[in-house]
Amino acid sequence: MTETKSYIHADAHGVMRAGAAAVPLDGIVAGFEVGDSPESIQRQYPALDLEEVYGAITYYLAHRAEVTEYLKKQDAVWASWRSKLEQNPDPLIERLKAVRAAKARQAS
Repeated sequence: MTETKSYIHADAHGVMRAGAAAVPLDGIVAGFEVGDSPESIQRQYPALDLEEVYGAITYYLAHRAEVTEYLKKQDAVWASWRSKLEQNPDPLIERLKAVRAAKARQAS
């Protein structure tokens, strides 16, 4: 009897991850959707082997509605984080932006 492998698992936070390296499924699907080959995706995520990339893509194709719903929820999570960061910007980031703006003014 052959062993059935599971290439996708959800972590403690509900993030869908691929392979032993636990690469977020989001990036693999994004690459696949823009036409990247599995080999190209594997080069972008060298912690995954090619079998894991194909397994993740197969999972996506077999569970497209579920993964699409998951990705919508992930987009909402990221939008929430972006909003929080815009309301309370990191002081270091603000300082770096100020330094960059000052350099740009000096170069003009």
